[in-house]
Amino acid sequence: MKYLKAPDPMKNIIIFGASGHGSVVLDILESEGLYQPVGFLDSYKPKGTKKNGYEVLGTSYDLPYLIETFNIHGGIVAIGDNWIRRTIVKRILSIVPSFRFVSAVHPSASIGKDVQIGQGSVIMPGVIVNANSRVGQHCILNTLSSLGHDGLMDDFSSLAPRVGTGGNFKLGYCSAVSLGANVVENIQVAEHAVIGAGSLVMNDIPSNAVAFGSPARVVRSREIGESYLTGNRYRQRSTVTGDL
Repeated sequence: MKYLKAPDPMKNIIIFGASGHGSVVLDILESEGLYQPVGFLDSYKPKGTKKNGYEVLGTSYDLPYLIETFNIHGGIVAIGDNWIRRTIVKRILSIVPSFRFVSAVHPSASIGKDVQIGQGSVIMPGVIVNANSRVGQHCILNTLSSLGHDGLMDDFSSLAPRVGTGGNFKLGYCSAVSLGANVVENIQVAEHAVIGAGSLVMNDIPSNAVAFGSPARVVRSREIGESYLTGNRYRQRSTVTGDL
């Protein structure tokens, strides 16, 4: 009689951030079926609070205890703002230098040939990442966004829902392309820049710039870490303390 090998058990992970974005990341992880979330860490919700059936287990400062208690393999930072996500990652590594970050790719995403996806990155439903593209660490490709062939997203960068980019697009460190914007081919958006919602980008955008319109034009400069998401309740405390 031939016996089939039992599948390996899913590895336990933690989600940092029990917000709406955290719920989406949880849904992707459950759909993907590679890891078993054990709960959330969040500074703004009391320990024991339930979110989508999972408990808030504490804050990042509880991580060493939780790793031992729940046999945690790793985790993912579910924070939408690029700079704050970077701050939280650095805080986690200051507490647990060897901590592993996992990526989350929804099964409905289309991932092309020879695509690389860095640790901690989130690929949401309906995303298209075309051939030879590279997604850095801790990036977000939001619902129905697309990265054209040979694209490059540097670490902690993000595409909002329904963003479309042409081939050979380069998105800089901590930069963001906002809701529904489109980018023609062979464009570079430098680090810490933000493209406004609904814009059409036809020329390169310099670092630390806010660009908006069709065609998109630089309307002002921005400070590193300046909030760009409306209703961003994490910004004031997290950028000062790095807490979550």
